[in-house]
Amino acid sequence: MSAMQCIGISIRPQADHARDLAESLAYWLTQKGCEVLCDNTQNSMIHETVSLYEMSQRIDLLVVLGGDGTLLHAARHFMNSKTPILGINLGRLGFLTDTPVGSMFDVMTSVLDGHFKSKQHFGLEASCWRGETCLKRGLAMNDVVLQRYAHPRPIEFEVSFREQEMFRLHADGLILATPAGSTAYALSAGGPIVHPEVDAISVVPLCPHTLSNRPVVIPSDGTIVLRLIQSPKPSMLTLDGQECQVLDEGDEVRVQKSGTVHLIYLPERHYFSTLRSKLHWAGHNEG
Repeated sequence: MSAMQCIGISIRPQADHARDLAESLAYWLTQKGCEVLCDNTQNSMIHETVSLYEMSQRIDLLVVLGGDGTLLHAARHFMNSKTPILGINLGRLGFLTDTPVGSMFDVMTSVLDGHFKSKQHFGLEASCWRGETCLKRGLAMNDVVLQRYAHPRPIEFEVSFREQEMFRLHADGLILATPAGSTAYALSAGGPIVHPEVDAISVVPLCPHTLSNRPVVIPSDGTIVLRLIQSPKPSMLTLDGQECQVLDEGDEVRVQKSGTVHLIYLPERHYFSTLRSKLHWAGHNEG
């Protein structure tokens, strides 16, 4: 009998295809003797529905049906939980939701039989400050992004690391990315791809007005401070592109490594095969 007796299923809200697949998977799991919990956005009439927070306290495995955004939303509730997460890709590229939907039941069989590996990814904690007042505190698995908001002009900000000034910059913004997030927004902005076993954070300027300002990779064990110096109108801080906080001139953002998430990979799938498949390296077009 599988050691995974209680399985959680999380889907993209209001996605009929994902909901139908979730019901099929839930039925399949109950036939194998597993208890199934669905997240409370699913409105399942058959299986118990709970919040993601409660789910994180009860389940042995989380299955996410959706794209990377769906997985990021769920993963923030599982920071510092050792519960492994399996992503079934219903989105586009799917760097984090690596399992094709057509292989869902075969992969689930392998996972329930214990034939899988999990890889630990660290997250980032960001806190926004206006003087001595904390405006917001939150977690991100992929990236923390400072950017101009309701205006077309660049903003000016200072960046420091370990209390040492890195640079002061006119730009559209800045991305701080984990290795998991290095293949997301940071990659499209010209940042480096960072292997998930590298304990580092990418600092990637967005459209800098000085071409010498290039992406920098720094150790993950220090605090990064962003201070918004000039912004024609309020700017925005986003966490994984999902949680937001409006910032004014003089506001400060402090970012540091915090929390871990465990993602499942099958032994025959490794990081570079995923890159070859998703980025079509060297002419390969792997499934």
